Amino acid sequence: MSPATNSSAFLAFALAAIVLCVNLLFLWVRSGAARNAVKSTPNAEDVAIFGSQLAEADPPPIARVLRAHANAQASIYPFLVLGALYVAAGGPGRPALAYCTIFCVARMAHSYAYLAAKQPWRTVAFVAGLLVTAVLLLHVLWLLLPPM
Repeated sequence: MSPATNSSAFLAFALAAIVLCVNLLFLWVRSGAARNAVKSTPNAEDVAIFGSQLAEADPPPIARVLRAHANAQASIYPFLVLGALYVAAGGPGRPALAYCTIFCVARMAHSYAYLAAKQPWRTVAFVAGLLVTAVLLLHVLWLLLPPM
């Protein structure tokens, strides 16, 4: 491994990226499973193959999983971009481990709470992930901007 990929910040970020990709893949598969369970599809070509009903709008069980998936994407992508910038800017390992751990736990908790319709936990997990991302953004700016 190169020195950059051997750093503790890179390792924390790489493991977080894997966990977050697994979260997205789980939601992706879950949306297909929900669609199969309800036997509903928005695509005419899928009706005969999957024995589904053609629907203009997604039924509530499918819509909930799709909203959870969209929310995960909207939260995960900025975190991954900022995490990559943090590692590239030479950010230290200990904060990287904290950012990655807290964000991953919050993201997984949010996905669970969203699918299980658990409030206030869904909001608490969302806010925790948002705050970590905001702090990471500020840390990246601090690393990149020259001292005044």
